[in-house]
Amino acid sequence: MEETRPFVSWDLVHDFMVDVFVKYGVPKEDARICTDVLLESDRRGIESHGCNRFKPIYLDRIKNGTLLPKTEIEIVKDTPCTVVMDAHNGMGMVASHKMMEMLIEKASKYGMAGGTIFNSTHYGIAGYWTTMAEKAGMIGISGTNARPSVAPTFGVEPMMGTNPLTFTMPTDEEFPFNFDCATSIIQNGKIEFYARQGKDTPAGLVVAKDGGTMTESATILKEMRAGNVALLPLGGLGEETGGYKGYGFTTIVEILSAALAGGPFMKALSGKDENGNNAMYHLGHFFFVINPAFFMGVDTFKKTAGDICRGLRNSTKAPGQERIYTAGEKEYMAWLDRKDKGVPVGESIQKEFIQLRDELGLTQYKFPFEK
Repeated sequence: MEETRPFVSWDLVHDFMVDVFVKYGVPKEDARICTDVLLESDRRGIESHGCNRFKPIYLDRIKNGTLLPKTEIEIVKDTPCTVVMDAHNGMGMVASHKMMEMLIEKASKYGMAGGTIFNSTHYGIAGYWTTMAEKAGMIGISGTNARPSVAPTFGVEPMMGTNPLTFTMPTDEEFPFNFDCATSIIQNGKIEFYARQGKDTPAGLVVAKDGGTMTESATILKEMRAGNVALLPLGGLGEETGGYKGYGFTTIVEILSAALAGGPFMKALSGKDENGNNAMYHLGHFFFVINPAFFMGVDTFKKTAGDICRGLRNSTKAPGQERIYTAGEKEYMAWLDRKDKGVPVGESIQKEFIQLRDELGLTQYKFPFEK
């Protein structure tokens, strides 16, 4: 489908978002980290976690007090191969960046390292953190819990988050193997994106209390907040199509995100207090870094990983299909397409950018979509 939204240069959007974050009280270096994480989502074509979430997730939460703009990182435990960190309800992306820097350094010395963060907030796409490891020639693994929105198999009550389980591995190709996705069929950000576009959510992804499914995106979001609908784990309803597998993976992420640091889990992550008022989210994240140099070497790992990916892409295609992809390839293609064009910005984000600029007095910014 041909892109009809206007493109805005990466530099312009980057500088604007940094300045907006700073106006909201985020220190400039932290603002740069947060902005780069969000824009990396758009670079990869993962628009559910990019500019689309700038205001409704981060700015609005800073404004309502459920996200602190200044991140006071506390290292609770630090060993040669592990780190436990308290983010004190600051920017999850800032804490995660510090965590990955520490783990990559540890893995370079000892071969493996793992860490966990508690009392955190939304940390963007999990693939950003695992890619930090990949850029250092290592394997990155990460996951996070989130506000409850996914029902267990045979259930209809939202109990766990969309809980991504993400792996990035270096290859000898131009792009890594990057598997970054939720353990639910769909994530909240995608439904928010559909709602902004005025589109329905595909059938069979959301279950209501009566066991039926819903498709009207705005209604789903409203009922989700009320706890009346839930997303389904990978595999969908019941066991016949493997829903129990997705349910199991979602639970694994929930346990690792909470139990390694002794943090809260499931309904305690709702972002509401006992009276229904806004409250801190207290999310947990986990990270593991593996250094192939301590096994059979980085070059051997990259060559073998690349051979596996090439073998999969060159295997027999189904009738009518043009090609086979491996994880991370489409994201790389999206970046090649967008790197010189800029960020595609829809009408809802255009309005938000203009409103933020005018409210914050950032009059130096002129957007190409303005008439």
